[in-house]
Amino acid sequence: MATTTDRDLDVLTDVVRWRARAEAFEVGAMLDYRDREMARTASVEPAMRRQVERSAICLSIGEATGLSEGQVQGRLAAASTVHEKAPSVWDAFGDGAIDFGRVRDIAATIDQLKREESIARLDRLVVGYAVDHTGAELRAWLRRFVQRVEADLAVERADDERRNRHVTIRHGADSMGTLYAYLPSHELAAIEARLRKAARRPTEPGDERTIAQREADQLVAWCTDGEAATAAVDANIAVTIAADVLAGAVAGFAESTDGRWAVPAGWIAAVIGTGRTFWHRIVTDPVTDDILSHEYLGRFSPDTLDVALRFRDGVCQSPGCMVPAERCDIDHREPWPVGPTRADNLGPLCRRHHQMKGHGVLRWSTRPPRPLKPIVIEIYRDPVNIQYAGQSSMRGRTL
Repeated sequence: MATTTDRDLDVLTDVVRWRARAEAFEVGAMLDYRDREMARTASVEPAMRRQVERSAICLSIGEATGLSEGQVQGRLAAASTVHEKAPSVWDAFGDGAIDFGRVRDIAATIDQLKREESIARLDRLVVGYAVDHTGAELRAWLRRFVQRVEADLAVERADDERRNRHVTIRHGADSMGTLYAYLPSHELAAIEARLRKAARRPTEPGDERTIAQREADQLVAWCTDGEAATAAVDANIAVTIAADVLAGAVAGFAESTDGRWAVPAGWIAAVIGTGRTFWHRIVTDPVTDDILSHEYLGRFSPDTLDVALRFRDGVCQSPGCMVPAERCDIDHREPWPVGPTRADNLGPLCRRHHQMKGHGVLRWSTRPPRPLKPIVIEIYRDPVNIQYAGQSSMRGRTL
């Protein structure tokens, strides 16, 4: 038996559907009025008079509906696109299954697509998703759709748009201003991650700044102080790249794990090649989306791998050196980028032997790693087995 709460929710569902139908009726009436006025003015002479009367169509609709000319133009453009190119979406709109906000987002996606078969495929698939998901989820789905069905064109657009990157500074009232940066998404993600981590580090006693204030102050420090700008702040960024895209078989995008952004896979490859930023690479199957592999990319290993290596080796890996690993640098046996940033190619070297290796005096890339065995750490008398899911097991002593 349905409860009062269930009936109330059913009423809300009905209201939402009625509202969507009302939107469809309103937009349909706008289209009908525009089409009638366009037909009526077709024979108006002279041409200047015809142009003036047609330019007043949106103004007349706006006066009748309380909308601005710009709002009317936007609604008419979106409605026309969907009505002409996506009949399934238009029917769902008329039935109240989706609202105008979703219709507008779908219309914007249709405008991005260049191939008729892509638009037809969108019309077949999008209604089923739009009905059961929020507007934000639908926008993310639409972005992924464009990047997958017309990846080559989407990469071209991204490359063109990247040329428009810029920074704008505007000074405002009350001695404040705005710094606006239009940048590639993966670079913004790295900046965001570094800012958040830096602003959440322990502060001096008495520091009463909010997190937002700390982030703002940190950004200023990076931009104006040389030492702060070059200080390393560990911030891991994860992207997913389909295996066929990674192999270069097809054009495609690398997508952030939270789905907020995606960039052409080639942009990520370029970042990896510089060694400036550390990245995780998650390779997925293009059909099942199953994860095929997870790799560390970049020159510098992450904190978790550093800890594992120091536990594994215990001391500097130069023959006979007993400097504790926690006081050593983590170095590549086979120099990066030829040698990967991976457990079987990394190990601790004290600063002295690290410098000797850098000058070619010490060569340890041919020296085999020490025998490996699992670590057991005793914490509060309870043995805890530490398992490492990397290329090699961990080595150490029972503490």
